Amino acid sequence: MIYIARWKITLIIAVCVLGLLYSLPNVIGGGAREFIETKLPAVFPSKTVNLGLDLQGGSHLLLEVDLSTVMKERSESLVSALRPAMRAEKIGYRRLNDIENGVVITVREAGDAEKLKKIIRDVERDLEVKVNGDVVEGKYSEVMIKEIQDQTINQSIEIVRRRIDETGTKEPAIQRQGDTRILVQLPGLDDPQEIKDLLGTTAKLSFHLVDMSGTRGSGSMTLPMANDDGPPINIFRRAELTGDMLENAQYAPDQNGQEAVSFRFNTIGAKKFCTLSRKNVNRLFAIVLDGEVISAPVIREPICGGQGQISGRFSLKEANDLALLLRAGALPAPLNILEERTVGPSLGADSVEAGKIASIIGLVGVLIFMLITYGRFGVYASVALLVNVALIFALLSSLQATLTLPGIAGIVLTIGMAVDANVLIFERIKEELKNGRSVMSAVDAGFSRAMGTIIDSNLTTLIAAMILYSFGTGPIKGFSVTLGIGIMTSFFSAIMVTRLLVVVWLHKNKPSELKI
Repeated sequence: MIYIARWKITLIIAVCVLGLLYSLPNVIGGGAREFIETKLPAVFPSKTVNLGLDLQGGSHLLLEVDLSTVMKERSESLVSALRPAMRAEKIGYRRLNDIENGVVITVREAGDAEKLKKIIRDVERDLEVKVNGDVVEGKYSEVMIKEIQDQTINQSIEIVRRRIDETGTKEPAIQRQGDTRILVQLPGLDDPQEIKDLLGTTAKLSFHLVDMSGTRGSGSMTLPMANDDGPPINIFRRAELTGDMLENAQYAPDQNGQEAVSFRFNTIGAKKFCTLSRKNVNRLFAIVLDGEVISAPVIREPICGGQGQISGRFSLKEANDLALLLRAGALPAPLNILEERTVGPSLGADSVEAGKIASIIGLVGVLIFMLITYGRFGVYASVALLVNVALIFALLSSLQATLTLPGIAGIVLTIGMAVDANVLIFERIKEELKNGRSVMSAVDAGFSRAMGTIIDSNLTTLIAAMILYSFGTGPIKGFSVTLGIGIMTSFFSAIMVTRLLVVVWLHKNKPSELKI
């Protein structure tokens, strides 16, 4: 006689009950949902499935990372690093310029070329150095350029994610697209202007000493004051401190009640700031953000607490945005907006309604087929199918997954596939009954002998879903997530739930014959 251990029965019932509870918030609304969220204990499930951009509307931005800027800055940094190194080795030169992806130097004496080659490799080991008479050229290899580009893209994605998360936008989708682009989807956001403003700001912060010599030398540069707050100012090119040394930044009015941003350096930055301020008392110290001097205060005394303040002609919003940008970090390269789309909530509502209708039609169609074909056993398969749908939404809700239109297609497909296992089992039971087995023996054989085929079919589909998730993007991932979850829940419901219902009925009625 078929037997199911008591602990297995308890586990199956517990999973079904939890599945129904966790999926319940998705089908109730208004006062009932408010009651769950406010009156019931926090342990009671209240999460719902997050709707994607195509279902609830929102904004779609396609950004391109300006990688040429990164390589240009790398080349300029090489020039700045080589100049003092060559001076220390007393190597004269007629030309020292940055070129695309590298530097070129023309030395005064050809005999110094080999010595310069070693210096270049000491400064940057990833350069390919070529010597042609008195001309020495160092360029990054294609492999290194690709590595720098990948690192820049990944860092840009992380900074974009931090900035958007700081604004409180829920469930943004941020992912790489192609070699140089980033796709940003913001469900529920109708006006993306604020996000565009945040993403359009590089927020590269640096601290420079002001060149007080009166004439701009090779080691200094002229930058404008922010908000046209005074004439341009000469500062030394080399940054004494950079924004990546910041540990935190917060909006905080200054002593005069003006809008300002207070910041705190990390341990390394605090030590450098202390040493710098001690050595440069009564000198101007410029705070530079994205190529503009925000302020250039005088260092009145050594500052060793690791804290400082940026003040200027800020509005409250500008000060808060600046603090947000500094906390999130600087973008390694500028971002250009290539495409912008806004999906209205009415279009998303139409998609949700169409998805509901498709799911209901699919569910009802499968239920009718199972009832007509397998009678009582079809009822049990139908109950298992409803449990399966509840488990899918329970997992999507608890994982806070984002449901998209392709995701709904995955659910509809899963509904059709969910009864495959039951069909295999029931057809096997029919064959065993025709071969003269008793009811109990036929049912037992049907479940056990069909198991191998069921596992194979589900496993191959699950592998396909995993491949789609690994290599797909956007909508394809949404489809693969719901498909993969549906396969796992349908295996549980078709095998465990259906078997439990059949066994309970058999033990209660002990039929001598079975019509299926």
